[in-house]
Amino acid sequence: MVQFKLPKNSKIVKGDYYKDKTGSKNLRKVNVYRWNPSDSKNPRIDTYEVDIDNCGSKVLDILNKIKNEIDPSLTYRRSCAHGVCGSCAMNVDGVNTLSCTKSYDEIDGEINIYPLPHLKVIKDLIGDLSTLYKQYESIEPWLKNNSQTEKGKEIYQSKEEREKLDGYYECIMCACCSTSCPSYWWNGEKYLGPAVLLQAYRWIIDSRDDEKKERLQKVADELKLYRCHTIMNCTNSCPKGLNPAKAIGAIKKMLATS
Repeated sequence: MVQFKLPKNSKIVKGDYYKDKTGSKNLRKVNVYRWNPSDSKNPRIDTYEVDIDNCGSKVLDILNKIKNEIDPSLTYRRSCAHGVCGSCAMNVDGVNTLSCTKSYDEIDGEINIYPLPHLKVIKDLIGDLSTLYKQYESIEPWLKNNSQTEKGKEIYQSKEEREKLDGYYECIMCACCSTSCPSYWWNGEKYLGPAVLLQAYRWIIDSRDDEKKERLQKVADELKLYRCHTIMNCTNSCPKGLNPAKAIGAIKKMLATS
């Protein structure tokens, strides 16, 4: 399980209990972290009884059912609902994951849902990712090719060169890996974290990019890169099955041998 960080000077209290009124015998208790910055109250855990017989199979389906039928004040991010956009990343049963791909059948007993750990909570299950996005912008995640290619003509890349990007380009920046990393918890302002470093490596090894050396130097910093201690939480928590730790290790090796 990963550690969850509370808002400053606060403690979680037991909140409201919403009992099911449908008469269904197939109910699941769902404990959801709630916090509204505008009411000056401590964070709390609200408990909901959810009729599983009339609900989809994913954790996001449960949240949608709660919001649509029980408590419209519940706040969380969601968009595609198919594991593509990364919007609905949160901590479910102690694991950072995408709620749209996580089946609640995999969870025994009560279902516990929190925002991603060690982020400033904006409201309820929404964490503030602005620092992560600024770090992502800092690595300039776009192709830099200085050759004068004819307009409308592709920049050639062989099949073998393209295959080197497999396992890296699929990152959806959901932040599950970075927010599971203890080094990022304590050095998040300066350490780029596994998500951003994986993205940096994706562009460093792209055969079409002309600024490999510049990209390497951009991350070659004691705090930006070398705060990674290969704990492997990032790889274990990635909902897309990627390996950020491998990418970070590869960057270190390239710097050591260059």
